[in-house]
Amino acid sequence: MYILGIETSCDETGVAIYHSQRGLIHHLLYSQIEMHSEYGGVVPELASRDHIRKLIPLVKQLLLESELTKTDITAIAYTAGPGLMGALLVGAATAQSLAFAWNIPTVVVHHMEGHLLAPMLEENPPEFPFVALLISGGHTLLVKVASVGNYVLLGESLDDAAGEAFDKTAKLLGLNYPGGVKLSELAKFGQTRFRFPRPMTDRPGLDFSFSGLKTFALNTFQNSEKTHQDKADIALAFQNAVADTLAIKCRRALQQTGLKILVVAGGVSANSQIRTTLTEMLEKENGQIFFPRPEFCTDNGAMIAYAGYQRFLFGETQNLEIFARPRWAMSEL
Repeated sequence: MYILGIETSCDETGVAIYHSQRGLIHHLLYSQIEMHSEYGGVVPELASRDHIRKLIPLVKQLLLESELTKTDITAIAYTAGPGLMGALLVGAATAQSLAFAWNIPTVVVHHMEGHLLAPMLEENPPEFPFVALLISGGHTLLVKVASVGNYVLLGESLDDAAGEAFDKTAKLLGLNYPGGVKLSELAKFGQTRFRFPRPMTDRPGLDFSFSGLKTFALNTFQNSEKTHQDKADIALAFQNAVADTLAIKCRRALQQTGLKILVVAGGVSANSQIRTTLTEMLEKENGQIFFPRPEFCTDNGAMIAYAGYQRFLFGETQNLEIFARPRWAMSEL
């Protein structure tokens, strides 16, 4: 069976086709970064309009390059949330319209479940059970994963997620959008001069809080001479603090669950320092760590197609109702 996946939760239009035997057939992605960079961040209305312009042409191109037709598609999976409401509605309405026209079912997919399952697209996927760290622009979650659909939330961000903290810290340093990426690039030129706190690591628990790091970075910057080297040093200190905090919490989660496998996914998982820090931690714990390839760390249609395929196997198809939830906790799955 062929599953068409559609991702439009924020500022990237992604489509993909996954086959039950052949795996990922093809995927395409259109990024809106260039458009939003003019405004210093994502403008929801512009994001929605751009999804409208790009989605159907991308689906047509995907089918053409995959050498498939609409009659080959078994079901359509789409991101139903969480995300920007307008953007989600574009994907949901398009998926339901195509499904109605093609007389096939749809499958709703939770955006973070898509990220969680993204490493399953690799040649060497992790085996269940494992602990998953999901780090994206709006979410930082630790989840115990027994199997597909069997999730136990271990910890989450109480304020700013890691990705939000990266973007906000980048903005206060005067870096352009996308801030998180620019901060990581700047950190490569930093010197180990400042040490930032590792928030909430001096107390029990697996929850996260990164808003204080943003404030600490602001105070450090205001008390500096505000040179380019000052900015680089602050970027490095901030990035190291986030990476260390994630590693400490992940170690706790593994020890608490007795598991030895860690899956790390979401846009922030592409950060090289975070990957290095977590990998070194797992080596010390004699465990295994799995990441999706960089192109599947950020939002993409491939992860939605795969997650949709898994949900389709469970018989979880959707009627013609357009389902979109900008806020949707994974605990509700």
